[in-house]
Amino acid sequence: MKTVMKNMAAQQRFLPTGPVTAAYERKVDAGEVQRDHAQVALAAKLDALHESLTSLPPVPVRTDKLTESNSTSSSPLLLIRSLASVQSFFRKKFHWWSFSPPPRGMYIHGPVGAGKSFLMDLFYASVNVPEDDPCFNHDSHSLKHAKITKRRVHFHAFMLDVHHRIFVYKQSHPRDDAIPIIAQQLAQEAQILCFDEFQVTDVADAMILKRLFLSLLDWNVVVVATSNRSPDALYEGGINRSLFLPFIDMLKHTFDIISMDDSAKDYRLETRADGQSYFWSNKDVHGENNSDSNLQAQLKEIFGDAASRTEAEVVHVFFGRTIQVARLNDRCAWFDFSELCYQPLGAADYISLCDRFPVLIVDRVPQLDANHLDEARRFVTLIDVCYESRTRLVLGAKVPLDELFVDFEAQVESSDGNEELFVSETGGSSSSFATTMIRTKEGEQLEWSATGRVGVSLAKLSATNDLAFSFRRAASRLVEMGGKEWGRQ
Repeated sequence: MKTVMKNMAAQQRFLPTGPVTAAYERKVDAGEVQRDHAQVALAAKLDALHESLTSLPPVPVRTDKLTESNSTSSSPLLLIRSLASVQSFFRKKFHWWSFSPPPRGMYIHGPVGAGKSFLMDLFYASVNVPEDDPCFNHDSHSLKHAKITKRRVHFHAFMLDVHHRIFVYKQSHPRDDAIPIIAQQLAQEAQILCFDEFQVTDVADAMILKRLFLSLLDWNVVVVATSNRSPDALYEGGINRSLFLPFIDMLKHTFDIISMDDSAKDYRLETRADGQSYFWSNKDVHGENNSDSNLQAQLKEIFGDAASRTEAEVVHVFFGRTIQVARLNDRCAWFDFSELCYQPLGAADYISLCDRFPVLIVDRVPQLDANHLDEARRFVTLIDVCYESRTRLVLGAKVPLDELFVDFEAQVESSDGNEELFVSETGGSSSSFATTMIRTKEGEQLEWSATGRVGVSLAKLSATNDLAFSFRRAASRLVEMGGKEWGRQ
């Protein structure tokens, strides 16, 4: 009986599998991950998507040679509209367009640390793997497909890129609609788009997404996204959310929605951090400051022997903005928490810092509760950017890591139709170069961005629930980022 069971197990190991499942099983066999039923199921779905890429229609090719210099401002827009309209017309009316519709995209949601990004990355790595690659599974049913352009990006960075493209296009074509042009550019650069940490906290992003995604689908782009929120919970309670609801309907209609809620275990928390990235002190212990002195000594050791520069360095950010770094050396920048999180900074600023420095030290990090919601959102964005860029983030805090983020409850209220939206050309939000502003019916101007709305507690607005999710993700990521080998160093 044992022999029969062994033979059955051996046969099962060599059953044809797709590249994502094969890569996943190799990591299980190597002891890098634990087998999880929700992860196995997701790997199978990603394998099916991978196989469907063999019939992925190409991005429609423009046959004209129009350039910005020899065309009117409306010519590119009219051309793109006509291409999309013709393609849609033949598909829907006559069903004899040369290519079948592109495969359905995937929207994968679930709790933090469930393996969503890990499996999406395995799928991303499997696209365009050549047959002579040692990782290619020759016994699988997965099919080799033509070279496909691809891009894997954190959603913060993607929306920052989209806003930048819109900004550039509008400089030359202020009266034209930029979205069709931007969608075409993105499609020609990457036909597979993988988004990590899909979230909507900025009203400017919310107003763009539906039209942008529909345009990407018209250009045969396949999107795979991970998120901590189900589609129905996106931008929940947000300002003018009624205008965002069509995007949710479109998402559920055109994407396969996959829940990882059954995988409730946060595997990041099993990472063995070496304690070299998170330090804390309590100055009130016996009224002494020895603990804080030790913390500063540890941070100085990480900062390194290289002498800090006497002059501040100006780091350039998108759209001509800059951020000053006062304490730095060639590999590391040292900030007080207030410098990065009490100022109107966002992902654009943090991305530029991570591009410049492989190590960031942030000192005097307070406990983040309902009294620090704006600062907490900026801090969570900083953690996300450092995680994506594998920048080592060293923190000097006032409380232990498990007490850094304090749970809170909030009543989220929508404010549809009560304010008028406009955009300021200065400042930064989580995804945009600009600060989104609100003008009330009384004429008062208030800031609204992913960092909050000046004068109004975020506990009363839509971003609060997203921040609660972000707290859990940030704490989980900080554990993983504390590993000895983590980061660019």
